[in-house]
Amino acid sequence: MTDEAADPRVEVAAEPAEPAGPVALGVVRTPTGHAGVDAHLARLADADHLAADGHVEVYEDVHQGLREALTALDAPPVPGPYENRS
Repeated sequence: MTDEAADPRVEVAAEPAEPAGPVALGVVRTPTGHAGVDAHLARLADADHLAADGHVEVYEDVHQGLREALTALDAPPVPGPYENRS
């Protein structure tokens, strides 16, 4: 049996390695053509610069915005000023 500390071929780090910082995933976001939806999807890029524990806030914000955009599609149209005739 050999002692690894005495073996010159074994490299020992002098200092512990620092944790890696946030790295962008490089996910391509294709525009949908709907300005509101595209704005929410663009907000996902904010998560690229945050640590993992900061992603939740961004994802929840985007999710809420997308839900509101979908809900607005189901809303009945609001009558214009001259469409309320009896």
